Amino acid sequence: MPDPAPTSASGASLEGLLAAREALLRESARLEEGGGAKGVERQHRHGRLTARERIDQLLDPGTPRLECGLFAAHGMYREHGGAPAAGVVTAIGVVEGRPCMVIANDATVKAGAFFPMTCKKIIRAQVVAERARIPLIYLVDSAGVYLPLQEDVFPDVDDFGRIFRNNAVISAQGIPQLAAIMGNCVAGGGYLPVLCDTLVMTEGSGLYLAGPALVKAAIGQDVSSEELGGAEMHAQISGTIDFREKDDPAAIVRLRRLMSAVESARRMPTPPSAPRDPARPSADLATVFRSGPGSQYDVRDLLGCVVDGESLDEYRGEHGRSIVCAYARLGGFPCGIVANQRKLTERAMPGGKAGPARSMNMPGVIYDDSADKAARFIMDCNQKRIPLVFIHDTTGFMVGRDSEQGGIIRAGAKMVNAMSNCVVPKVVLITGSSYGAGNYAMCGRAFDPFLTLAWPGSRCAVMGAAQAAGTLLQIDLAARERRGEKIDESERRALLAAITASYSEQQDILHGAARGWLDRMIDPLRTREDLCFAVAVAAGSPMEGSFRTGVLQT
Repeated sequence: MPDPAPTSASGASLEGLLAAREALLRESARLEEGGGAKGVERQHRHGRLTARERIDQLLDPGTPRLECGLFAAHGMYREHGGAPAAGVVTAIGVVEGRPCMVIANDATVKAGAFFPMTCKKIIRAQVVAERARIPLIYLVDSAGVYLPLQEDVFPDVDDFGRIFRNNAVISAQGIPQLAAIMGNCVAGGGYLPVLCDTLVMTEGSGLYLAGPALVKAAIGQDVSSEELGGAEMHAQISGTIDFREKDDPAAIVRLRRLMSAVESARRMPTPPSAPRDPARPSADLATVFRSGPGSQYDVRDLLGCVVDGESLDEYRGEHGRSIVCAYARLGGFPCGIVANQRKLTERAMPGGKAGPARSMNMPGVIYDDSADKAARFIMDCNQKRIPLVFIHDTTGFMVGRDSEQGGIIRAGAKMVNAMSNCVVPKVVLITGSSYGAGNYAMCGRAFDPFLTLAWPGSRCAVMGAAQAAGTLLQIDLAARERRGEKIDESERRALLAAITASYSEQQDILHGAARGWLDRMIDPLRTREDLCFAVAVAAGSPMEGSFRTGVLQT
């Protein structure tokens, strides 16, 4: 029996997605300017390139790249003048045919100083590189810790020191790390490049634990920057650096030549199948996708705009229809896809003499039979050693008497168990909603995704704003009543509006992107390109160990 047709939706959804896309592109362009024209002019005046100019020269021309964390610290640190992109650029790109993670301090933002989110962004880049076993290239130009926020930068497990710990551990694992000092490299930050395998330094740069002013204050010694920690001193006297270069372009040429000789770094993998254009053009995503109350769409139509044409094989397509599981290819690389279905679907259940009973599945809700199906599919993808792509648009698991009696918690736990123990890489794309335990089961941030991507306008929270605001309002009103306060209808409406506005801001995906809960906000019309590159990099990473789940609820 065919699935029920989706309900009609107004053009508001299409307009909303396109408007969110345009806003994303505008804000991305603004953030890419870093500290602005004055900061760029200052870099050029000192004979130095900006972080993005350095990356452009470093990466192979015409190859794809995936910048991570552009929206890190978005809207944060306003009292300190802000920190666009957390003052550092992190990107997966190709250098001499080899995928690499590039980390470049942006000296146009507070002289490249480390804010709390700067640390978290760099640590995340190191984790991604470690999982994929791809080289790291650090382009260092930083004044060190941003002192007014030192208590949130310096001591904890996800703070400044963790970066150096990761340097040492990654090196011990045999993952190449190259660094180029192209400006300031001060105090504890000096350990980052020196803990790398190979170190390049440009003339006019400085590498020291304490600068001339601090040395004068601490021990009364007058010393020039060059004598204290210049490139010539470190090349000839301390022996700390491996290569001294005249300027940024020369250092980048040297890095590329060094990378060409790193035989331990794998090359970009060749897809086992020839890539094929998707069945539908990417532009159709804007008309397929629907969001908002009561709107529906068939996620299989969305997949038709993304995956290689004629590669989609839906797994158990007539069972557990609130989740679509499918084998497919992205850019010629095989993968498994787990996607929330956002339209009404029919469910057949065991019946008596009259035959199977039938019920309807709500859009975007995970039911017990779907969770069971997804768990087995995830296990099978691990058996086949193919990466998994999770596409989120869910309001969470089904609740209520029938669902609880049907074992929704047991089935959900099975799906979470299988997903958590994956040995294959997991790539996540949030297109719409990602709420509650649905976020967990679909490989939310806490479950070690290789990369998390998201469309603008998507949402991530414990529950939707309307439900959360109503719950919080009732709690607030009950507390006020206990204190003897009387609330009239106008005050109640004002409270509800204030709570709804606050919660809506927190559930907006920008809020999560600013705090590092995802790696990249993507242009919806470039979904295929970004997913193909992500899967290509993931597909080349080693998949070590056997897949085990421990005790499963059955």
